[in-house]
Amino acid sequence: MRKAYIFYKEFLAGVLTETDDGDYIFTYEADYVSNHQEQFITFTMPVTKGSYVSNRLFPFFEGLIPEGWLLEIASKNWKINPNDRMGLLLACCQNCIGAVSVVLKVEADEE
Repeated sequence: MRKAYIFYKEFLAGVLTETDDGDYIFTYEADYVSNHQEQFITFTMPVTKGSYVSNRLFPFFEGLIPEGWLLEIASKNWKINPNDRMGLLLACCQNCIGAVSVVLKVEADEE
């Protein structure tokens, strides 16, 4: 299972999880829900207490991943299969253009 912190500007907006079954779950942080109700990361995922679940990477996050020759360079440099969308998201999207960034969440037992 892989997890990523999703930041909106300097605020921790939520956590994106890829389960061992290949499903994706995005959950906004409780503090973000309380204090930033109008600052959703995408129109298709308004701020809510519930989780969003999908069997594919959510289109918004998919759109952050490079395409074309940049994807080729990224997958070769980091030795990531182009079909490993979560791996590419974690490797390439820490310093995205725009307000959203993706940071690997390391669990305590993995450190």
